Amino acid sequence: MERKLFTALQGEHAQRLNDTLSKQGFRRSQNVLYRPSCAECSACISARIRVDDFAPSRTQRRVMRRNAHLARHATSPWATEDQYALFRSYLDRRHADGGMADMDIFEFAAMIEETPIRSRIIEYARPNGPQENGRRLAAVCLTDLLDDGLSMVYSFYDPDLMDASLGTYVVLDHIAIAREAGLPYVYLGYWVPGSRKMGYKAKFNALEIYKGGQWQSIGDPADHKAELHPLSVDPIAEQVARITLPDSRAGRE
Repeated sequence: MERKLFTALQGEHAQRLNDTLSKQGFRRSQNVLYRPSCAECSACISARIRVDDFAPSRTQRRVMRRNAHLARHATSPWATEDQYALFRSYLDRRHADGGMADMDIFEFAAMIEETPIRSRIIEYARPNGPQENGRRLAAVCLTDLLDDGLSMVYSFYDPDLMDASLGTYVVLDHIAIAREAGLPYVYLGYWVPGSRKMGYKAKFNALEIYKGGQWQSIGDPADHKAELHPLSVDPIAEQVARITLPDSRAGRE
């Protein structure tokens, strides 16, 4: 059964709490920070890329060239009808049986706009043809700005452009943004050993995973299949005891 550790993300110290817990494998969902803590496995492993050490593979360089025509536009976290139309198309084609499949436009707007921290919507648009008007969105990513990197909260793309590898491209572009900003990490969310849908994350070199209470290079992805075993799970009390919280006095000194 799925189980999570979570805490509310609110008040004047929300940004510092998000910064601190993101370094310990937590993720943000609107006004909540959570980390999977299932009783039967510890397969959901937080992953991030070391920006300075990353070098694209030959395949990833091809992905960058294939999508070089896309225009990036970063803006405040404000939901639009165009974004929702792309989101619906993405879910219907890629995750029709997932937990977000029934989200309406109001729930989508809440996902985008209910953020107590520094967040951005990053859109990737295709150029218009001779008879086309408006912005033709190819991909969108909700991104949090952390003190040590960018956290890719949720991304989605046009399912008609599967051959463009847009999911990979958005990660590659976030690495470029982080490098330009002098930020050391790009947080990718959770990676699950053996998962086909998440397997692309392990293809980025300079990838680290949060395991055993510390960040470490992923090495051979096959070495982490033991995390699927029930005996890999630490007692919940030990997990909570190891969490470090920010000093609330620091902001007043």
